[in-house]
Amino acid sequence: AYADFPVVKEPAYLPEKPDVIIDFSHPSALDGLLSYCLSNGTALVIATTGYTEEDTAKIHKASEQIPVFFTFNMTLGINLLANLAKTAAKVLGGQYDIEIIEKHHNQKIDAPSGTAIMLADAINEELDNKYHSVRGGTIVGEHEIIFAGRDEVISLKHEAHSKQVFAVGAVNAGVFLCGKPAGLYAMSDLLASL
Repeated sequence: AYADFPVVKEPAYLPEKPDVIIDFSHPSALDGLLSYCLSNGTALVIATTGYTEEDTAKIHKASEQIPVFFTFNMTLGINLLANLAKTAAKVLGGQYDIEIIEKHHNQKIDAPSGTAIMLADAINEELDNKYHSVRGGTIVGEHEIIFAGRDEVISLKHEAHSKQVFAVGAVNAGVFLCGKPAGLYAMSDLLASL
């Protein structure tokens, strides 16, 4: 055996019905996961990135029937960074150039990362912006937002030094979802409940 817990090809083969499924796999698994969760009334934490607009629409539709926790990044720090970036953009926008730089290990498939898109979306509520993607080595995850003005630069940065921070966030999301009614939940909902 590879692990001390059951490993199955798809959710239908699970030995018992789970309260919640946490998915860190690949966008191609979405249809099977949604089908299983909708059929069984199972809550779903989606921690995968790289979804298309069509995929996101399926997630939103599923949340009408089951509780779904969906965010581009499971860490408290990144969600705080997004809020700080939005505030900074409101204050500095128009006078500062804004760049998002994200760095990940060279095996990461999607570029830009879902987190970079999440940060861009937060800023875009105030302004238009661009971002760069860097892939190299074993970088777990680094996101930096640079506000470059005349004679000064302000930067907001988050570094993940271990993938454990994502797992902790996802487990907290799973616990949060237990007993919740159908709906689409995000990190802001979890933080508001603390």
